[in-house]
Amino acid sequence: MSLLLLIPLLPLIGFLINGIGFRKIPKTLVGLIGAGTVVASFACVLFLFLNFDGQPRVEKVYDWITVGNLNLSFSFQLDQLSLLFMLIITGVGSLIHLYSIGYMKHDEGFGKFFAFLNLFIFFMLLLVMGSNYVILFIGWEGVGLCSYLLIGFWNKNANYGDAARKAFIMNRIGDLGYLLAVFLILTNFGSVEFTDVFRQAAGLKAGNSTILWITLLLFVGAMGKSAQIPLYTWLPDAMAGPTPVSALIHAATMVTAGIYMIVRSNLLYTLAPVTLEVVGWIGLATALLGASIGLFQNDIKKILAYSTVSQLGYMFMGLGVAAYTPAAFHVMTHAFFKALLFLGAGSVIHAMSNEQDIRNMGGLRKALPITFLTFLIGTIAIAGIPPFAGFFSKDEILLHVFEHNKLMWGIGVFTSMLTSFYMFRLLFLVFFGNFRGTHEQQHHLHESPLTMTLPLMALALLSAIGGFFNVPEVLGGGAKLANFLAPLFAAAQNVRPEAFAMAELSHSTELALMIGSVAVAMIGLAAAYVIFISRKTVPVGEGQEHGLQKVIYHKYYVDELYDAVFVRPVNALSVFFHQVIDFLLIDLLVEGVGKFVKGLSKEFRLAQTGATGFYIFAMVIGIAALLAWSLRGLILG
Repeated sequence: MSLLLLIPLLPLIGFLINGIGFRKIPKTLVGLIGAGTVVASFACVLFLFLNFDGQPRVEKVYDWITVGNLNLSFSFQLDQLSLLFMLIITGVGSLIHLYSIGYMKHDEGFGKFFAFLNLFIFFMLLLVMGSNYVILFIGWEGVGLCSYLLIGFWNKNANYGDAARKAFIMNRIGDLGYLLAVFLILTNFGSVEFTDVFRQAAGLKAGNSTILWITLLLFVGAMGKSAQIPLYTWLPDAMAGPTPVSALIHAATMVTAGIYMIVRSNLLYTLAPVTLEVVGWIGLATALLGASIGLFQNDIKKILAYSTVSQLGYMFMGLGVAAYTPAAFHVMTHAFFKALLFLGAGSVIHAMSNEQDIRNMGGLRKALPITFLTFLIGTIAIAGIPPFAGFFSKDEILLHVFEHNKLMWGIGVFTSMLTSFYMFRLLFLVFFGNFRGTHEQQHHLHESPLTMTLPLMALALLSAIGGFFNVPEVLGGGAKLANFLAPLFAAAQNVRPEAFAMAELSHSTELALMIGSVAVAMIGLAAAYVIFISRKTVPVGEGQEHGLQKVIYHKYYVDELYDAVFVRPVNALSVFFHQVIDFLLIDLLVEGVGKFVKGLSKEFRLAQTGATGFYIFAMVIGIAALLAWSLRGLILG
């Protein structure tokens, strides 16, 4: 069996074993199977990475669909991009599986939970390994299904079920755009294989209208999956799922599927400069919106959720200026520090007896020293303070944005300052000051078990050193990741080199931009310190917000707007169809005809007396009537 085929097959086997036998298999064995299959998959990926010769290859599993001139094979593509994402999915996924053993050990659905996690890993691997847009779509839909199952995992709570349905439905809106794009690709290129499509597209000119529509529709799909305006509201609600779900699906892997798809389709997007502008500005708007909402949230997971929305916006902003490598780099570093922050939040929630309101926490650094230290590293990393991972990836995106559009860069830097402020606000309110919870909560405060703290320490290490995979030349680095991914963008550079042309910035200018980026992060930190440490400010309670703070706290009332514009009109239309169309046309007209015929038949049935004389008399009358009608025709004729 091919090692490449084994990578997605192992998590699928784990899903089948735990899924079928979750009621009978002991929890210890469930955890071993669930985490072990993903660790084994990671080992296979690592082996392929270490032995990768730089030459992409497509490995066919079997011929799948043959219709007319369409030959669609079920095959996997191994190249630099798929390897990078496979490492992230299986590596971070392994740590989250290990964390879940401790976090979910008392849950009655332990086996089912691990089965769903394994199934998610399988579909996510399918998404990034597929050699064509159809296999990518299978994985795309599969992770959407798993997202629904895991968000609503605690389905006895009706709100969690609502959140799961909201995520599923909003993703279907984006998926329609993706499907339409695939139909256009098939119609215009006669194939959905990446190699065939990109080879033909390389002969087209920039600005081609067909490519414009294909890329815009693909981006609609990315909006849904990667939570961009206007399809972002499902992601914060998805925090209803268990914390490991938030870390795996909504921080490290699933929500980055849209970025993967655009980086994979970089040639098509490079040929569509209008689409790139749309992607860049929507990404910037999403980054700013997510960061601003995060300023006044009080639920520890909701803050991190809006942080994810904001960071995804940063990635799309990078894609919009053709900074494909920095965007992919930020995917990697974000997977490290955001998974760390979510798992750290889970450790806090675990210690606080399921309390998630940061106003009821405080002073936890003494009771949870490992959680505090690792959470601190994650906070510094996401704030973009060197030498932690977030600084290198975020700064590289901002550098490309500066070259493209100074206004976009200025807003991006301001957003970076907001990020630093709300993350240090979270850190200070949770871990510093006096404890603000109940006496019972304080009595039960304790550090999480090793199965939970070990993944935190591993992710903290990655968050600390992850940036060194792509240190820029100005800081004495060799940009290793950029060189590794460079072959993916060769065709796009040949077709439209100006999109990749970076002006020769002096080292002093680059350093000045870096210093400015760090300075605004430190301003955010200082402001949070003054407000929440020096002044010991505690956020106001529910319903006590005023003015702009109230608007932002209620997330700009976007959900209410969607409810007024889309949900209520559709509900009203359904009521109209039920009460008017269904009742008048269906019940009265259709069923009325049936009742009328049935009533007539009931009356005519009375004529069936069984008397032979009456039947002969009726027959004679009928014949006479027919003859009379015939004679009338002859006379008139």
